[in-house]
Amino acid sequence: MKLKFIFIPFTILSILVLLSCDNVNNDMQGSDEITLDDDYYEFQGFNMKKYDIPVMIMLPDETANIGASTKPEIIHTEDDFKWEIMVGSNFHMLIDDWGDYTDMVKSRKKELKELDFYKIRYIIDEKDFILYEQELIPKGSKKAATTVGIPHKSYHVYSQKVIDGVTYVFRSRDEGFEKLIIELMAKSIKSVKPLKN
Repeated sequence: MKLKFIFIPFTILSILVLLSCDNVNNDMQGSDEITLDDDYYEFQGFNMKKYDIPVMIMLPDETANIGASTKPEIIHTEDDFKWEIMVGSNFHMLIDDWGDYTDMVKSRKKELKELDFYKIRYIIDEKDFILYEQELIPKGSKKAATTVGIPHKSYHVYSQKVIDGVTYVFRSRDEGFEKLIIELMAKSIKSVKPLKN
């Protein structure tokens, strides 16, 4: 009989400990923190001058563990206003030349506000740089449905840089990426430095 009284509290205590450990793991996995530090250990410098953009940008190298190749591929047609930077199959950044327009981030935020079928949450919100989570909302409702089995979330980055009087927008593709790729892309964008003539 005494064993029964010892066994019940021990079982309850064990369950509580296991549940609290599970909550800690879920909190860590679901963390929305994105840290953009100056550590470019898994990156390599890339000069874009021969592609008509006078900048140096840090891009993930093969040690970044995202399937990156050692050599970035640039897709650009001469005299065109668009560039694509691909580093392996997972990293795909777009660059657009907007001439002397300087309110591109502000315009993008207005576009995002008008989307009825997405909930936008800014993780980093600066004047010339935004990083945001985009969640699909069923049936145009402004509240995310809790009955949807799988969350339809993607992460996006959008930034403008004025270089030699020209505004360039550095951004992720429209469908976005997972958080890890966007974090690397955001670090790359933050690293952009104009080249001196």
